[in-house]
Amino acid sequence: MHDDGTRQWLIAGLGNPGRKYASTRHNVGFKMIERLAQTWYITLDASKFKARFGRGRYNGIRVTLAEPRDYMNRSGPPVYQLAAYFNIPVERTLIVHDDIEIEKGRLKIKAKGGHGGHNGLKSIAGAFGSGNFPRLRLGIGRPAPPIDVTDYVLGNFSPDEWRNFEPVIDRAENAVAMILEKGVTAAMNQFNMANESDK
Repeated sequence: MHDDGTRQWLIAGLGNPGRKYASTRHNVGFKMIERLAQTWYITLDASKFKARFGRGRYNGIRVTLAEPRDYMNRSGPPVYQLAAYFNIPVERTLIVHDDIEIEKGRLKIKAKGGHGGHNGLKSIAGAFGSGNFPRLRLGIGRPAPPIDVTDYVLGNFSPDEWRNFEPVIDRAENAVAMILEKGVTAAMNQFNMANESDK
């Protein structure tokens, strides 16, 4: 596919930096970026604006994969500054994040919207002055009482839990590819409907 230099995407996965948080449910956005980097042969070897990132191409489309390396609730400035630096518009800045309101193992694509109480999204919307960025929401489910939500999202996946979760990462990889190739609406129609049909 021909790239005229204007067709490019920033894909940012959300998480918290440091080994302590590496295997937590809140860091599935980082896991997704690392998977895409591996599949698309993009090395995450650059650092700027408190973000780790790498640049490459997927099917002729210029892609910047990024992990904001400030804490989750300060994700906005690194994402905004990278987008501005590479001249990538907000509507082609895809945010990948965990979501407790979606059943574990499902995913949902949204073209834009509010932050729904997610501190990472809240920070990004504040930095851009807009919620008009697409997002890929990876369901981690809501914990059963009396487990505290914060303790749950900052808790580690057990090995069994991660094995059961990995298929959503596989589907999410396909969803990102479709977003880049055919657009957010086409991907929403395919992947969001698939969630409904397999209930």
